[in-house]
Amino acid sequence: VAGTMRLLRALLCLWLLAQAARASRVRTRRELAPGLYEHGVYDAGGSYCQRGDVCCHGRDDGCTVPYHDTLCYCDLFCNRTVSDCCPDFWEYCLGIPAPFPKAPGCARAGRNFPTGATYRENCNLCTCGPGGQWQCEDHACLMDGELIDAVNRGNYGWRAANYSQFWGMTLEDGIRHRLGTFRPSPTVMNMNEMHMNMDSNEVLPRHFDAAAKWPGMIHEPLDQGNCAGSWAFSTAAVASDRISIHSMGHMTPALSPQNLLSCDTRNQRGCSGGRLDGAWWYLRRRGVVTDECYPFTSQESQPAAQPCMMHSRSTGRGKRQATARCPNPQTHANEIYQSTPAYRLSSSEKEIMKELLENGPVQAILEVHEDFFMYKSGIYRHTPVAEGKGPKHQRHGTHSVKITG
Repeated sequence: VAGTMRLLRALLCLWLLAQAARASRVRTRRELAPGLYEHGVYDAGGSYCQRGDVCCHGRDDGCTVPYHDTLCYCDLFCNRTVSDCCPDFWEYCLGIPAPFPKAPGCARAGRNFPTGATYRENCNLCTCGPGGQWQCEDHACLMDGELIDAVNRGNYGWRAANYSQFWGMTLEDGIRHRLGTFRPSPTVMNMNEMHMNMDSNEVLPRHFDAAAKWPGMIHEPLDQGNCAGSWAFSTAAVASDRISIHSMGHMTPALSPQNLLSCDTRNQRGCSGGRLDGAWWYLRRRGVVTDECYPFTSQESQPAAQPCMMHSRSTGRGKRQATARCPNPQTHANEIYQSTPAYRLSSSEKEIMKELLENGPVQAILEVHEDFFMYKSGIYRHTPVAEGKGPKHQRHGTHSVKITG
């Protein structure tokens, strides 16, 4: 029995020593932890103990509150170490001023943020400055609530709306990445106009939709994303519809803008803009495949152009055939489609309308202004709403589109 008692006493002593060592290890770890105040606290104005409604007496290692990526304490032991107290421990728990100067921080939405904190206000980055003030960039944004309201309050004949996919983009980004057609050269502007035969008293319908006249032959528009490639998209779109209409529906290809973006590189810049005359020259001389065969991948304007993955060779009499398989491995139909030479229409609206009525959709170039990105419905015309906000809010660029009605 005596031997058993001695063994139990020895085990008890070992257990007590282990507990003491463990307590000492915890204390050491906590006492030697990097102090929150060594280099100034992250957020001297934060309410942590108060928000958690905790103030513990003595030492309580469970008396913690989440603090950024660590913990802070609300017990009296933290006051002894002055290393891990929550910023409001002294004021809230002890009712005395904190023993360190308060960092100013910046207030927003009822919360205090440390110097260097950031947030985004639409397209502008705001940073908490050392003086406790938010310092924000001052870019003109693509979506501007004031301009949307001004358009909708005015009598301009159209309505504006806020598009979430444009939120956070600068106006400069919109002009640079969402358009993408170079102004036509003097040579193109001096092309002879093709005139339609029209009687002076000819009456055109008040409403016309190409998709209703040629069902199944007018293709849905593709999204060019942040690729400034409208020169390729509008050309491929108009050519697709015209081939369908003039083959009387025997061929209904949706032609590939990516084929033009990647392969038509003579004086063209892919997703950084291009010329319409160059696109039509390429379509006539080299030809392109369908969008299914060569799908669109250049969602962003990239410094390095996507390499061309589809070349063609002559088979005689102006016809050409592909020299490569489709970049899309699921598709094997790699026929090359070509167009006849492009022509310039008269600037008379009536003649353009008759061309559309008889031969199908046409391509147009337009000047896009800052307010056009907010267009929702009605008949658009450029408004003066941005004039009061200064020159940087007034921008324009050149775009090309397919007109279907």
